[in-house]
Parts: sequence; C-alpha cells; structure tokens
Amino acid sequence: QYSPDCVRGADGAVDPTEVTFPGCPCRARSCSPHSCPCARRGAAPLFECNAMCRCSDGCGKRVVQRGLRVRLQVFLTDKKGWGVRALQPIAEGTFVCEYAGEVLGLDEARRRVRAQTAQDNNYIIAVREHVHGGQVLETFVDPTYVGNVGRFLNHSCEPNLVMVPVRVDSMVPKLALFAAADISAGEELCYDYSGRFRNLPPNEGEQKAAEEDNVLRKPCFCGSPTCAAFLPWDGSLFPSA
Repeated sequence: QYSPDCVRGADGAVDPTEVTFPGCPCRARSCSPHSCPCARRGAAPLFECNAMCRCSDGCGKRVVQRGLRVRLQVFLTDKKGWGVRALQPIAEGTFVCEYAGEVLGLDEARRRVRAQTAQDNNYIIAVREHVHGGQVLETFVDPTYVGNVGRFLNHSCEPNLVMVPVRVDSMVPKLALFAAADISAGEELCYDYSGRFRNLPPNEGEQKAAEEDNVLRKPCFCGSPTCAAFLPWDGSLFPSA
C-alpha cells in the first residue's frame, strides 16, 4: 500500500501523525531563523514549522513536510533488484524523499525481523540519534506493507544521499533523504543503510561483531571502490533468548 507519509504501526506503539509541538507565532511569509521558536529549538535534532504554526505554507522552514518534489523512477537493476534513479539533475542539499512506512516500537520491530527468512528482503530501518546528556532516541520504520518510493532505494558504501531525521509535529521524526552531492539525470540514488556516512566510523567492538555476523549477512553489490562486501547488519534486532 502506498503512503507518502509514515503511519502508525500495527502494534500501535507510536503515532507519527500526533501533533504535540506548539506552533510559532510568526506571521511573516517565511520565518526568520533568528527569531522563530521552531528554528531555535536546536541544531540537532532538526525541526520544521508545523501544523500549529501561523506562518504560511511557503515558509522556508517547511521543506520535508511538502513531500516529493523531484522526478524519480523505480527501475530493475542488474543485481540488486529494484532501485530508484533520478529523472532530472538534483543539486547537492536538495530534499529528495522521505523513507516512509509503519513506525514501530522496538518489540514489534524485533518480532518482524526475527520472523524473516534468509530469502526475505528486510526493509526495516533502525535510526538511533545520540543527543545531549547521553540520551539515545530510537525510531523504527518498516515500509514492507505500507510505504513510498523510499523502500526501493538501494544501499551504497559511497552513497549520493544522506538520511537526516527531521521533526515536524512531534518528536517522531520524518526520515528525510537529501542529496549528498550533485546528482545527474539517470543516476541511481542510494544511501548508506548503516547511517555511518558522514557520521563516526564503527568502533573496534562493532567492527568485530560485524565480522562475526558475516555468515548471516547479505552481499553488497554497490560496486564502489570502498565496498564493504556485505550489507550493513543491525544485530540489536536479534536479542539473545
């Protein structure tokens, strides 16, 4: 089922449509980054103006919520199954699309992953944000049954997209994908499933665990010079009994 936005998962643990943030009082067509409360909530996580704000729909702080604005095409690749390519040039920094699907709680995400067979495609993504005070914010999105074009994006060890969690109406983020470089028409769009692109590299313990889990992992066919040979693996969704 197609949905341009995230929806509540079958477990009902998280409602991404709930509006919990107050709106800004700005009456200008576009909010000022120096005075708008939405812009001043902090650099990380990122926030946009929301449904309660008084600014116009054309406000510069409303980007991800406007949805898909570039022309994309789903196509069949040689080795990676379905993929997505650009049908127009996309400038670096442009919002491309959201990774939309069911927003799940941890228990339901684990249940679904553990129910998969080796032949199943895994679309569940786990995003962990390390914020001030050592707090970790976790978001689990599964577009297997409900989702948008984002589910067809392939992994690359040298991607041209970067995923950024963006908050609009609540602390449940939209998983927004932005162009990490200038992209040509016809070029396949990919992002790093591990989230390490433009973030910190894995520590020694994480690297050792990844090597030990190679027997369970699927091969990577991104073809980049720095290809890690296997798709990223999140062992946290396979808790020990």
